[in-house]
Amino acid sequence: MAEKAKQAEVEATEATVVEEAPKVSAAQANPEKFLKEFNWHNYQEGIDEVEDSQLKEFEQLVEKNFVDTLDDEVVTGEVVHITDRDAIIDINAKSEGVVSLNEFRYNPNLKVGDKVEVLIDVREDASGQMVLSHRKARVIKAWDRVNAAHDNGEIVNGFVKCRTKGGMIVDVFGIEAFLPGSQIDVKPIRDYDQYVNKTMEFKVVKINHEFKNVVVSHKALIEADIEEQKKEIIGQLEKGQVLEGVVKNITSYGVFIDLGGVDGLIHITDLSWSRINHPNEVVELDQKLNVVILDFDEDKSRIQLGLKQLTKHPWDALGDNVKVGDKVKGKVVVIADYGAFIEVADGVEGLIHVSEMSWSTHLRSAQDFVEVGDEVEAVILTLDREERKMSLGIKQLTPDPWTDITAKYPVGSKHKGIVRNFTNFGVFVELEEGIDGLIYISDLSWTKKIKHPSEFCNVGDELEVVVLELDVEGRKLSLGHKQTTPNPWDKYEEDYAVGTVHTAEVSEIVDKGATVEFNEDIVAFIPTRHLEKEDGKKLKKGESADFKIIEFNKEFKRVVASHTAIFKEEEAKNVEAASKSSSNDAEKPTLGDANDVLQALKDKMDGKKK
Repeated sequence: MAEKAKQAEVEATEATVVEEAPKVSAAQANPEKFLKEFNWHNYQEGIDEVEDSQLKEFEQLVEKNFVDTLDDEVVTGEVVHITDRDAIIDINAKSEGVVSLNEFRYNPNLKVGDKVEVLIDVREDASGQMVLSHRKARVIKAWDRVNAAHDNGEIVNGFVKCRTKGGMIVDVFGIEAFLPGSQIDVKPIRDYDQYVNKTMEFKVVKINHEFKNVVVSHKALIEADIEEQKKEIIGQLEKGQVLEGVVKNITSYGVFIDLGGVDGLIHITDLSWSRINHPNEVVELDQKLNVVILDFDEDKSRIQLGLKQLTKHPWDALGDNVKVGDKVKGKVVVIADYGAFIEVADGVEGLIHVSEMSWSTHLRSAQDFVEVGDEVEAVILTLDREERKMSLGIKQLTPDPWTDITAKYPVGSKHKGIVRNFTNFGVFVELEEGIDGLIYISDLSWTKKIKHPSEFCNVGDELEVVVLELDVEGRKLSLGHKQTTPNPWDKYEEDYAVGTVHTAEVSEIVDKGATVEFNEDIVAFIPTRHLEKEDGKKLKKGESADFKIIEFNKEFKRVVASHTAIFKEEEAKNVEAASKSSSNDAEKPTLGDANDVLQALKDKMDGKKK
């Protein structure tokens, strides 16, 4: 029974081979269908031996119809089936390949029959399945397209994915390219986020094959057009021409205006007739406005524009009823060392010089009187409509204190004032607002020798003064401080008259002599030869002695004394007394003198006798 069963199985197998064999020849009409549907494994198990001619025919069919792809070669396949996770792709190979649906996230409408580009990722995984990659195929194709676009200067579309440091990340053919911030537009970009998630046109400007970096530019696409516009605009420029522009950049000194590819500058002084501190007080970024061409250089690369020139000058609108002597009100807009500028109308300013802020001749800083933003009232002093200049005054709103100066400050009258400042020759004292007087350094003290007024008093001190001179026309007042007290040298002239003797100590040994302090005011000078004592020695510092005044000059406060003169005078008196005594004795005859006379007569007589 077993043998019969085996024989039946062999016969059945041979019958199957005989039945299937013609199909191989018939499959030549549609070899792809036959090869895909033919179960080669079962067929091989069902036979022990196949004719060589049939095997060769089968191998030729496989070689002719199936694609033998390389690992780095991109091929086109067809989607034959889609599961929840994968897409089955037929690339005309020995078996279908699998691609994860994650690689088709950009194409959610993928369907059976679509043609897609793939790359063999794994020829046979653990389950014998071929794994394909659509993403890698796209990358390879993308690099080919990017290189071609760079070499040919083609324009490509890209999707701005996100913002990054210094620029944006752009998806170009599936490659992440870098768009520098400077290459987004010809004008500075302040809001990068406005470009995110937008599709724009770009030009590939740089490729680094080593690091796989791509740099694109949107600015390069519009520069050519702008250059043409620029040439057209520059060729038509004329002074006085009015153009429309957009505020491109604002600086502290002016505003740059984009005239359509050509930049011009409005200086801060040409923005408004009124004085402004910063251009952003008048304009803002991206603002459209009309400007007038004021000037440009020869090649028209630097264009000077104006904004205020499009409106009438405020001085031209100033009413004819405004004249010198009128009172006006305005706001302090600028303060300088020499004065303050007051805006009395929009774009119309007048200067209040510091000398016109107070009747005082002692000039101070303008900041002592007003501050920026103050509302002040002033009087028009001068008005020049052609030069567009106006000078104002504040002090004219109050009476001139010099009007009745002779009645308030007659010569010889005593007053009190505040020390305002010093000069090398004296002190300025303010008696009241607008009334200053000068005390010369020689009129500060009767006795002290002052080299600089700061040795005598400080700014802000109150001093008592006497009016010495008054010049109404010259508005000058001469004062004195020492005159408020009696001159002590009038009394010293009597107490230390020439010939008087005073006792004191030698204070200092100086060149050519010494000094002696008789009191706090009088310091006498002792010449060297007048320091000699009676014993022939000289007086030393700190040694007390009597001194005789030999010179007293009240005008120059000079006193000269001598110690030697005291005992020399005594000697002179003694000599004179002795001389007078000798003279008197010679006039009276004595007994001796008589004897001498008698003896002479006797001798004379004896001689005659002989």
